[in-house]
Amino acid sequence: MRRLRQARGMTQEQLAHDAQLDLTYVGGIERGRRNPSLLAMARLAAALGAEPADLVRPR
Repeated sequence: MRRLRQARGMTQEQLAHDAQLDLTYVGGIERGRRNPSLLAMARLAAALGAEPADLVRPR
């Protein structure tokens, strides 16, 4: 997720806002401290202009 976010020039704050999620939740996901729900993954993918599968594919 971080790779996609950075490739699109987005901050965590922008991503959280666009995905309608809390900033600390998004940061926790990126650091591997939080496990996103399926709904959160769908929102994050939509905000990134990607498919949910793109968030879990190996680099």
